[in-house]
Amino acid sequence: MTAEERVRAVEDAIEQLREGLGRVGVVLPSLRIDPLTCAGHVLYPLVDLGRCNMDMALRLVAVLAGTYSAEGAPLGGGEPSSSARR
Repeated sequence: MTAEERVRAVEDAIEQLREGLGRVGVVLPSLRIDPLTCAGHVLYPLVDLGRCNMDMALRLVAVLAGTYSAEGAPLGGGEPSSSARR
């Protein structure tokens, strides 16, 4: 696999991640391919998840904890539990 093909593969993975996170209401505005690893000698460039505000970080925690549905709405109609906010 050429370097260009590896970069394309990582870009595709990033797009899939962006779409998947978007379906549950999580937006990581800085999600991108790590430019330093593109120029390096790693097999595949790294994915830079980037930065997000506290609300988005807590939403991601809630999604990972299973307290939000795939549509981004709280399960059971409530807010994420305090354990999901740690």
